[in-house]
Amino acid sequence: MNHQVAYALIDGWLKELREHPYKDLVPLIGHSQTKEVLGEDGKQYQLEAQVFWDSKKGGDLRVMVAADDKGWRAISAPDR
Repeated sequence: MNHQVAYALIDGWLKELREHPYKDLVPLIGHSQTKEVLGEDGKQYQLEAQVFWDSKKGGDLRVMVAADDKGWRAISAPDR
């Protein structure tokens, strides 16, 4: 997997998710969101986003996105 391409795709989806209001992200807790996208390297990548309570229910949210090119290894990055 091309890590540079994967991180660019991850960052792109995290940027999109950051635009959503809190009230729209809360219902996503406990439900993985997935999508397939074509990377700049011509490979198909599956992205998976998960939303969690950061420390306590009703508080801050943590959003993680992982990328997988259907190879043997996947990488992920939390929202910073």
